[in-house]
Amino acid sequence: MPTRRHLLAHAAAAMLPALLPLSSLAASKNSLTLGMALEPPVLDPTASAAAAIGEIVHYNLFETLVKITPQGTIAPLLAQRWEVAPDWKTITFHLRQDAQFHNGVPLTADSVKFSFDRAASSASTNKDKALFAQLTVSTPDRYTVVVASAHSNPDLLFALGQATAIIVEPGSAATNASAPVGTGPYRVQQWQKGSRLTLLAWPQWREAGRIALQRVTFRFIPDAAAQATALLAGDVDVFPRIGARSVEQFQNDPRFQVIVSGSRAKTIVSVNNARPPLNDVRVRRALAAAIDRQAVITGAADGFGVPIGSHYTPGAPGYIDTTGINPFDPEKARQLLKEAGVAQPLKLQMTLPPTPYARQGGEIIAAQLAQVGVQVQLVNVEWAQWLSQTYGAKQYDLTLISHVEPLDLGNYAKADYYWNYRSSAFDQLYQRIQTSTDPEERNQHLAAAQRLLAQDCVNLFLYQPQWVTIAKTGLRGLWNDMPIAVNDLSGLAWG
Repeated sequence: MPTRRHLLAHAAAAMLPALLPLSSLAASKNSLTLGMALEPPVLDPTASAAAAIGEIVHYNLFETLVKITPQGTIAPLLAQRWEVAPDWKTITFHLRQDAQFHNGVPLTADSVKFSFDRAASSASTNKDKALFAQLTVSTPDRYTVVVASAHSNPDLLFALGQATAIIVEPGSAATNASAPVGTGPYRVQQWQKGSRLTLLAWPQWREAGRIALQRVTFRFIPDAAAQATALLAGDVDVFPRIGARSVEQFQNDPRFQVIVSGSRAKTIVSVNNARPPLNDVRVRRALAAAIDRQAVITGAADGFGVPIGSHYTPGAPGYIDTTGINPFDPEKARQLLKEAGVAQPLKLQMTLPPTPYARQGGEIIAAQLAQVGVQVQLVNVEWAQWLSQTYGAKQYDLTLISHVEPLDLGNYAKADYYWNYRSSAFDQLYQRIQTSTDPEERNQHLAAAQRLLAQDCVNLFLYQPQWVTIAKTGLRGLWNDMPIAVNDLSGLAWG
């Protein structure tokens, strides 16, 4: 598997006279064009589960109390400092007093309370609604916020740095989906749906003097070949999380830098556990046994991935290797299908969103399943259709998707989540994970939860993707690791 050491292209453009114009141009720029595979359906990350929303607005238009760094640590943002109670049930935040929303309304403790109460309300469409429903927010004074959790939660600070925890202005919250009003360093200038979205630096931002990029355009390019073409033609300056098949041609090109980042993402084949015969664990285990994870990583991710056996990634606290619970074993797959009394051939549908890893991976997995008597009809859908029908209406058998959010084991405790998994044993384990403050004990519960998900074979767990960013040489401030899927523009500059 390629390593970051092998893939980082050095900034050698200045040594080659033929390439001097490109690097000289980059050095004087105050604008940037950034490529994205998917276009967001809306611009409010509390309104939809689409990760593409946060990739544009998180930390750029909207801000959170705290900021997750590339190293996965927590830094101040709208909160200057905080105190955590020893039992991890209460966090007291002290807000900065120079923050304001784009409409001129100052940030106060009331803004924070409104935002979190809104996220927990019965009308909330926030995907982390269950988390906020466990919080009680009080405001001792104009710039102090006390967040009390119903139980100990060592992950709460990290959760409050994610896109679902943005602080919104009460008067404009209802229209944030199309006309976002936040406290961040950028505002939307124009959104040409189907093509691009442009942000302009906001001169009234509290630290506007340190923002180097005054104009940033996001271009939406779902096709992997077109992504590479746009970079080579100079139409795009940087493409985070690019389709992996585009990497090789850039590795030895000194006009570009290539960064391979770790992630907390999980690429899986989600299974509708409520649909016969997929409600039989033997059938799910048979499907898992038919899949060669490494072949999928090689063919769909160009080798940029690490096999996983559960919904948890290497490097995360409490991770254990569960890939051996459902190993690649086609003969076992055939036996399990026979034991389950499944008529041959078993016919299933797999919906595929427009990302290259899904379209390419779907073909590989369908071919592997065919070897054990499972015929999979591949159905290509656009992102909006996937969100409404597959994720929302649960109208699917199988779907190949990458869950990019960290710390999302709790989705398996949601009875109404789209894979229709219900397990009182998992619910009890997850409750212990949430309430345990002892790191060793918590890791034991995390390990047990990972084993249970693998044994129940809730989904067909494939790999932890390694995200690849390709950028023109001379662009500084790119994240080397990505614990969350964001494009933080505030630290980027040409030079």
